Formats: sequence, structure tokens, C-alpha cells
Amino acid sequence: MNDLLKKAKTLESELIEFLKDIVALPHRSGKEGEVIARIQKEMENIGYEEIRVDELGNLMGRLGNGSRVLVIDGHCDVVDIGNLDNWEVDPTGGVIKDGELFGRGSCDQKGGLASAVYAGKILQEIGVPDDMTLWVVASVMEEDCEGLAWKYIIEEEGLKPQAVLITEPTNLNIYRGHRGRLEMKVQTDGVSCHGSAPERGVNAIYKMAPIIKDIEALHIRLKDDVFLGKGSVTVTDVRSTALSLCAVADSCTIHLDRRLTAGETIETSLEEIRNLPSFKEADARVWVPEYTVPSYTGKEYGMQSYFPTWVLEESHPALQTAVKSYQNLFESAPKVDKWTFSTNGVGIMGLYGIPTLGFGPGNEIYAHAPNERIPIEHLHKAVAFYVEFVRNF
Repeated sequence: MNDLLKKAKTLESELIEFLKDIVALPHRSGKEGEVIARIQKEMENIGYEEIRVDELGNLMGRLGNGSRVLVIDGHCDVVDIGNLDNWEVDPTGGVIKDGELFGRGSCDQKGGLASAVYAGKILQEIGVPDDMTLWVVASVMEEDCEGLAWKYIIEEEGLKPQAVLITEPTNLNIYRGHRGRLEMKVQTDGVSCHGSAPERGVNAIYKMAPIIKDIEALHIRLKDDVFLGKGSVTVTDVRSTALSLCAVADSCTIHLDRRLTAGETIETSLEEIRNLPSFKEADARVWVPEYTVPSYTGKEYGMQSYFPTWVLEESHPALQTAVKSYQNLFESAPKVDKWTFSTNGVGIMGLYGIPTLGFGPGNEIYAHAPNERIPIEHLHKAVAFYVEFVRNF
């Protein structure tokens, strides 16, 4: 076994205990204060040179003080636990079974974040390169609005690193991008009347029905990309308003989850909806909502719900460094691929063009799923990779 892997392996027991502690705090977006405090305590114990929490609530730990800046990012919020009947174990108990640690957030993505924090423990001992600054960031509010934390970090904190390594689960592969995401609302308007005589009014739900069918057909026609895959669109929520349950609906609004492949943008996606025959006939309207929810610090900071597609080119030096680091550690060629879901990369690279790539423990198929889990063996391997990447960056 590589010497660095051996060194990382010696940290496994305390890393597991730390991960158990933060899995026991399954806080949703905007409620992360307690888990941020626990991670901050671990950074303090390890000996990070500077630790601070910005006004939005992101935790940032620094090692080194050189001119070249690298960030390792992991979000600390999680999705809801869901139906407890679907869980075989306590979702906050950090149960270890068959070599895997179970719990909400274990894979998505506190395992990667904990490994990044512990990479700092090794780097605190051996040092980062003299001309380099490393920040390990525990970002907030990613599950509800990925990229928002980094919009704040870049625009308000003024941190613009040379590259960012995301610790979302990659099954210990190297990822270099993913499809973008766009939220859209479509609304139809009607005229209310008593439900006993619906012919006296105009039912907004009926006006929406053919639009929903056209959107289902639109999904099939969306473009494909050899690397990123196909674009997609689906209706994820339907709501209506009426004077009462005995009245015809005077409005109907649907929410669309639109995944954007190469070449698809906010403009092209909105135009596709506007061009649907049923949309025109219903005189409907479509818009992109704004996300404006206070963080756990009380800070209000929003953004439009548009999360652009991003891909780091295969020849980029940061990606080549990651490949070299992997080969040094594991003596084999890595799989270089993409995420199916969306990450903070939509903000870091999608909006701001900062080179971004990913490496994380755990398999993304367990993200947001009951019985979420992460292989224990992945944790020390991720620690070693982060250290090796920093040394080679």
C-alpha cells in the first residue's frame, strides 16, 4: 500500500467517529448551524491556520498562505429523511453494517466533506506547497439551491480560486461536469364559478391539461449529447386556486424540472415552452422563479433558479493533475466521468468559469435514497487523494 494511503488509513477510526457525529445532525437547507459548529470544532482540533464563518453561514478553513488558491468544497445540508418505514436502520445513528456506514447525508455528502477536513490533518503535518493556499469549505443550502453558497463566496467574500475540487460522491472516480438545471413555472388563468355549474366559468386546470401532455412529448424530442447525455423536462408539482372546493379553479400553476445538456440554456428552454401549441392557445405564461430563503444566520441572499451546464475539458491542467494523483495512489487509470445530478459546480464553473472537478467517496445512487450509505474503505482513500491532489496542484 502507498505510504500516503497507509497514513490516511491510520486516521480511519477518528474520521468515522467524526462522520457519525455529523450524520447525527441531519439538518436541512437553511438550518445547518449545529452541523457547521461541529465541523468548526473538528477543524480547530486539527489545527487549521484560519477558520471563519461568513455571513451566509459557510464555514471556511485555511491551510497555507501562498498566491495560488485551491478550494475543496462539500455541502453540509441534507434532504429530508423521508418515510422511516423505508429505512432498515436509524437514519441518524451512524450504523456500520457490512463495511458501510448508514445514515442520511453519509453519502450525499458528509462522507466527502469529512474526508476533506481530515485531509487537512495530514496537510497540517506535512504542509501545503509554499506558493499555495488551501481552503476547505463546508457550504450551505446546496440541496435547495446549488451554487447559491458559491455565488455568495465569490461575489460577497471575493474568493476566486484557481480551481475547486468538489467532494460529492463519485464512487472514487474523477468527474468533470454534469448537465445543468432550470426551474420553470407555467400558469394558466381561468374564471371562477360555482362547481355545480362549471359551464359558467373557465377551468384553469382544464386549460393546463393539454400543456402537461405537450411537455411530456417535448421531453422525448430534447437533444442528446455524447458525454452529458440527454436533456430532460418533467412536471414535478401541480397547484390550483379556487374560491373553495366547490368552485371552478381560476388559476393553475405547474413546476417544471428541466435538465440542460450541452447547448441548452435558459433562453432556449423558455422558448420551447412558449412555442407549444397548447401554451399559446391557453394564453399561458412561463417564468423562472427566484430562490430567496434566509440562511441559518438570518442572511437573505437569493438567486434565479437557473443552474448552467458545465464541463471541464479533458486537457485542463487541473484534471490532468487529478488523473496523475489517482495514478500515483492507486497504480491504475481512473474512470473520468460525470454526475447524473447537479452540484455546486453550476455556480463555481457554470456561472463564474472557475475550473471545477470532482472526487468523492460513496456512490451517487444512494443520494437522497432510504438506507443511504457509504463504504468505510472509501473514506481514507478519499483523504489520501485530496492530500495527493494538493501536493501535485
